[in-house]
Amino acid sequence: MRFVLIHGAWHDGSTWGDVIRYLSERGHEAYAPTLAGNGKGVDKRVSHADCVASVVNYVRAHDLTDFVLVGHSYGGTIIAKAAEEIPERIRRLVFFVAFVLPDGGSLTDEVSPQGREQFAQLAAQSPDGTVMLPFDRWHRDFIHDADETLARAAYERLSPQPFRPMDEQLDLKRFYRLNIPKSYLYCTGDLGPGDDEQHRWHPRQSSRLGNFRLVTMPGSHEVMFTNPRGLAEKLIEAGRD
Repeated sequence: MRFVLIHGAWHDGSTWGDVIRYLSERGHEAYAPTLAGNGKGVDKRVSHADCVASVVNYVRAHDLTDFVLVGHSYGGTIIAKAAEEIPERIRRLVFFVAFVLPDGGSLTDEVSPQGREQFAQLAAQSPDGTVMLPFDRWHRDFIHDADETLARAAYERLSPQPFRPMDEQLDLKRFYRLNIPKSYLYCTGDLGPGDDEQHRWHPRQSSRLGNFRLVTMPGSHEVMFTNPRGLAEKLIEAGRD
């Protein structure tokens, strides 16, 4: 199988390094572009459309076809819009503890009111409209299955996230008319983008896909750091025909 792996907020393409190594050992091919506005030392003033275009342009530049397009977390909003542009190239979509927005929705609609307010305040206070997670919240809510050494090493790889693409309302009418097969990969230890049961990734986000394959694994939101081998195995399961 061929995979195109799209990272989530605060991450970049290097997030997938260990996962790609294990996929390669199993005979699979994988690519991991970095979204526009993500990574260290880059222009953060981007729109959601800019981020989607960076994926579409990458796919076309590498002439990639018949691939499984995977989106982690915020990356779910990116793969939905990218699928509208290049549906003929995509074999399957895999939403990996990812946002599946309703038509006209935004990522910030899906988080708790307190989280939405905090993000908006942080973006307004920053010089370039970005938000960054404090380490303590990162360790507690995103990578609680890592010891402090691994959590800090992973945190050092993050960079401030452009807020605008997270707050934009997305027209997803074309996405919901597509017939591309879909999977949802759910980490059972990941509570989701809120503080209560109703904000869990599954079934709150996954149910919007309609007919989909559900694949589960233990672990937190950041299993690409804490269990990359296990994640590679589950991506293979989620990506099969």
